[in-house]
Amino acid sequence: LGPYVWMTITSLKTLPEITRAPAYPLPQAIQLGAYREVLQAVPVMRYFANTVFMATAIALLQIALALPAGYALAKLRFVGRGAAFVLVLSCLLIPAQVTFVPVFTMLGAAGLVNTFAALILPFGVSALGTFLVRQALLSVPDEIIEAARMDGAGELRIVYLILGPMLRPTLSALFLFSFVFHYNDYFWPLVMTTDDRVRTLPLAIALLREQGTGVRWHLVMAGNVILSLPVLLVFAAAQRQLLRAVTARV
Repeated sequence: LGPYVWMTITSLKTLPEITRAPAYPLPQAIQLGAYREVLQAVPVMRYFANTVFMATAIALLQIALALPAGYALAKLRFVGRGAAFVLVLSCLLIPAQVTFVPVFTMLGAAGLVNTFAALILPFGVSALGTFLVRQALLSVPDEIIEAARMDGAGELRIVYLILGPMLRPTLSALFLFSFVFHYNDYFWPLVMTTDDRVRTLPLAIALLREQGTGVRWHLVMAGNVILSLPVLLVFAAAQRQLLRAVTARV
């Protein structure tokens, strides 16, 4: 919590208080002017709504696709299952930045630049999510699945209505990891967007550094406080599920 406390205190100072030496650990008087300037300098609320929508959509899409993929690798018998699992693991070693040129080219050819589809679709399939779901399903008895089949349940019903609720801690952890990562992502929105209608909050914080002749640290810190608040709320809401997922056998 130390860096967050320091960031919050700095956001409440004036610029002369921050730059003078020796520096005082606490502001002489609490100043909220930095927050007002941030809200006036960039369309924070629009960027914030865009960011939350993008991160939530990616996380939900990853969960929706990781469930059947992990189920197939854990419970179905088919030729090449081991090779498919190795392929999933190998995808964890490849950062998204490596493939951004061909992905950008394809999205540009499809006319999807400056759209939410360009921000969401490239991350819809999560190798980490598939791995987590597969590992969690290995601990689920096959008898549960066989009983559901005997009752006439199809594979999708088994995956989403029976196994999905059983994997709630794992899925909550996946949602949290995905939401936080994409909420804070700077590179991909920078590459794919130039329109305020779809730009995200990390880009707005970067704009604060570029205004003026020097870095106005009180504005940057105020922007970072605003940026981090939703992440803290998500962590607080999902803390119990996250602890259950971490302590469960994987």
